[in-house]
Amino acid sequence: MDYHGLLNLATELGCRLMESGAEIYRVEDSVLRLMRAYGARDAQIFAIPSSITVSLSGENGEPITRLCRADAHGIDLDRLELYNALCRRLCEQTPPVEQAQKELAQLHDNCPKFHPLAVMLGHFLIGAFFTPFFGGSLVDALCGGLCGLFIYFANRFLSSLAGPNVFFRTLLAATVSSLAAQLLVRFGVGQQIDTITIGALMILVPGVSLTTAMREVMAGDLVSGVSHTAESLLTATAIALGTGASMFLGQLL
Repeated sequence: MDYHGLLNLATELGCRLMESGAEIYRVEDSVLRLMRAYGARDAQIFAIPSSITVSLSGENGEPITRLCRADAHGIDLDRLELYNALCRRLCEQTPPVEQAQKELAQLHDNCPKFHPLAVMLGHFLIGAFFTPFFGGSLVDALCGGLCGLFIYFANRFLSSLAGPNVFFRTLLAATVSSLAAQLLVRFGVGQQIDTITIGALMILVPGVSLTTAMREVMAGDLVSGVSHTAESLLTATAIALGTGASMFLGQLL
């Protein structure tokens, strides 16, 4: 048994699952099932949102451990399903470790990515459909969609400057979107500035992250649950600060 290869395979797969948005208990359970399928002895997994640690007993019972830090990630359900399917297949078929590593690398390199135009359309539709939900007119819905596009371009531009700092990216994106809503109303295109602003800001609301945090707390993963809760609260704070800053700038102008 190539214990070091199996350790690398399990750690990489767990890290990819986390980067795709998997819950912590799903990551730990998937990695544990994989290692047991390959006959690993005394397998132990500990994961938090930023890293995963995997340990097993190698030759002569000596423990070997690997730590892998996960990059800043969001939620990609399509990629998550592909990694889940690969994990299930590896557990059922248990191909040689080298072959499994190649399949994991190929999946990572060939994972489908959304076209930028599809992402832009998603931002537009979210803003456009949430604005009437909060009482806006059809014209306000169009303005909400345009503000959603401003959020997309702001995130695209700021991702190269702020990097993985979600707080500042969210703050500046909320500022840009709220300023765009004020300008659209000021020039007579939109009618209700509050519904346009709220509809567009729904793109930034961390609803899935907060739901995941509650599920992890109920599953007993308090560290990851508290971490996701803090991240959600910081994102909500960034939205509030960005919107308040844009309203202050609007009054000055």
